[in-house]
Amino acid sequence: MTATEMLFNPFAPGFTDDPYPTYRRMREVDPVHQHPFGFWVLSAYDDIAALLRAGLSVDDREVTGGQIREQMDQLDLGVLNMSMVHRDPPDHTRLRSLVGKVFTARSVAAMEGEITGLVDAALDRIEAAGHADLVEALAFPLPFAVISKMLGMPPTDHARIRELTGVLALSLQVVTDPEVLKKIAEAGREMTEVTKELIAWKRANPADDLFSALIAAEHEGDKLSDDELIAQVVMLYIAGHETTVNLISNGTVALLRNPDQLALLRARPELATNAVEEFLRYDSPVQQSKRITLTPYTVRGRTIPAGTFVFACLASANRDERFWGPDADRLRLDRPNARSHVSFGAGPHHCLGAALARLEGRVAIERLVHRFPGLALDGEVEWNGRINLRGPARLPVAV
Repeated sequence: MTATEMLFNPFAPGFTDDPYPTYRRMREVDPVHQHPFGFWVLSAYDDIAALLRAGLSVDDREVTGGQIREQMDQLDLGVLNMSMVHRDPPDHTRLRSLVGKVFTARSVAAMEGEITGLVDAALDRIEAAGHADLVEALAFPLPFAVISKMLGMPPTDHARIRELTGVLALSLQVVTDPEVLKKIAEAGREMTEVTKELIAWKRANPADDLFSALIAAEHEGDKLSDDELIAQVVMLYIAGHETTVNLISNGTVALLRNPDQLALLRARPELATNAVEEFLRYDSPVQQSKRITLTPYTVRGRTIPAGTFVFACLASANRDERFWGPDADRLRLDRPNARSHVSFGAGPHHCLGAALARLEGRVAIERLVHRFPGLALDGEVEWNGRINLRGPARLPVAV
């Protein structure tokens, strides 16, 4: 096996703690290459930006071979594969239209007061203790509470839902362990049953919330089936909190490791909105995105056959010196083009929840750093070991 073939080895020791040296080497040695598992890997900004907008498939059923195909054959997520993130037009167009009718910029903006209250209550608890694991105290419970509130979730075992969605998030990365694949499938079945019960409860108890609106929403006279409703709700839960946990945590780590930028944010609070874009660029909450070729696709003179799974390394694109310049590896809250990152994808599958993630990230980090002038790391950051939804599992801070 040549060095080029093993350029992308997400199972190498230390990769999930700091994948950026690997990404840099991929860009320098071979930014478009085929992995021994059969999939292809893209790591340069221009190539990835073009791929995301090229109208390729996201439907795993289109993959024709390789170890990724074998993984998919072993992993049956049932109705959860009906979520919009796994569907191409016209199904994707219809599903996105239905969810988009209720997940609007207005409904997101209306959550700012609620988000601020949740953040301030968490900061009160942190201040009283003097220290905390920021993931457990703020970064995880905030987006989980927000998406639960928006959906109008009834009283249920939220701790178990957190566990299940955490396991399901592993389906978004390369998995080689059959036991892990089994656990993901089991979590999918249990989450499906939990969501079925919630749908039945919500049909009997409609309210002014996202869940009720999804049940009622129509697209050209067509409503979501129960199976489609289950898939979209589970997708919103995973996308609505797993990624934002990483945005808040990764952004805080970046600031604490770059005290000059922390001081800049405190001196110039108007930078908070752009700072969130720079956090998203500098340490992307979602490291990779997938596409599947339906016809041969050519990149830099290399032709990727039809039916091939392609990994777009978003986090690598966000550090590409050819696009961002020689300071691509540096955190700069005043970076003028920070919003050009690809952390939310692009094209028809651009993240529907981007506005909500930005709002939560801005409120949480802005209030955290201004509330606690003595904010500092209080031990080693422990990373979660995930290849794709990468972030701290534990972030000890003192205030």
